[in-house]
Amino acid sequence: MLYQLHEMHRAMMSPLAHFTEVGSKLFSHPASPLAYSPIARQMAASYELIHRIGKKYEKPEWGLPTTEVNGKIVAVNQEVVYAKPFCNLIYFKRDISEKVRKATPKILVVAPMSGHHATLLRDTVRALIADHEVYVTDWIDARMVPLSDGAFTLNDYVRYVQDFVRQLGPDVHVMSVCQPTVPALAAISLMATNKDPCLPRSMVMMGGPIDPRCSPTQVNRLATTKPFEWFEEKLIHTVPAQYPGAGRRVYPGFLQHAGFLSMNPDRHLKSHYDFYLDLLRGDDEDAEMHRRFYNEYNAVLDMSADFYLDTIRVVFQDFDLPNGTWEIDGQIVRPADIKSVALFTIEGELDDISGEGQTRAAQTLCSGIPAKRKQHYTAPECGHYGIFSGRRWRTTICPQIAEFIRRV
Repeated sequence: MLYQLHEMHRAMMSPLAHFTEVGSKLFSHPASPLAYSPIARQMAASYELIHRIGKKYEKPEWGLPTTEVNGKIVAVNQEVVYAKPFCNLIYFKRDISEKVRKATPKILVVAPMSGHHATLLRDTVRALIADHEVYVTDWIDARMVPLSDGAFTLNDYVRYVQDFVRQLGPDVHVMSVCQPTVPALAAISLMATNKDPCLPRSMVMMGGPIDPRCSPTQVNRLATTKPFEWFEEKLIHTVPAQYPGAGRRVYPGFLQHAGFLSMNPDRHLKSHYDFYLDLLRGDDEDAEMHRRFYNEYNAVLDMSADFYLDTIRVVFQDFDLPNGTWEIDGQIVRPADIKSVALFTIEGELDDISGEGQTRAAQTLCSGIPAKRKQHYTAPECGHYGIFSGRRWRTTICPQIAEFIRRV
């Protein structure tokens, strides 16, 4: 019922969002006489702020048409190279010679399925594609997946990662960001146990809850202070009839978004007020930065209920991976079985989502990897998003990853 009420509310807000969009343009467009009235800037700013609060945010575009290779600007084409019901494997194909392509390291970026679209990693991909062949897991909104395509669990996520690694071959480097560090490590562990010939060359794990018992954050405490039944009763709803996934049980994107906002409400209120002031001052650059950030932040997807509840239980309540009790298809997940795959773990000193030590725990769990093939880096004064986007990512962390990949 809550999902249906949300859709009704959004339908009611749609005319207001449209009206305020038009109003903002009437008071700001050079061709409009109203744009030259004494109160034009105040009216345009007010209308745009209301519009952005009430509008529906669709999945953003990747927006990466070019990159620079060896000092030359080349085109980048986005291709789906492998499609599965809940995920498309996206390849960012650069317009370069086959000789250069074959000599370039190949990276599989495993994006999180945690509310936002994979485009949240746009800055990650932008920095990587200059020197790497980049593939990204582009997860599909669960409300768009028909019930006939079956369920999607945490174990299915592990199998998807294995399928993608096998698709790309044994020379691929697997880079997981945040939540997927856990299923990525499980996928590679099982491949090592079964002596799979397609084991990747390396694992790069960034800001993920390998062992959430280390430096627990607000996210971790929520999962441990509420009983498992609470998550199922309060957060799981059914997709309405107007979507292809009608009848599927999901953790709706709008509830996830509400959770994101509730973690830092004062920060978001200040950000919107600053946006309004930027519009009044005519500070177009800062206003555009606000638009770009919230176009991404406010675009959310529904998560399969089975996957979400499995993650709560396996990762955040029972700690099955560090405890050695996670069983998939009759096999225990044993990271110690990994011996030939190099490991690089990365954390942010100020990460308030995956606390310090949670990702580094993989170093201990992967005891079969020789010390000389392991590396760890804690980014000083760096929060969660800073380890994969922004200046520190581009100037410090990405170059370290590139050097690690070429060394191993």
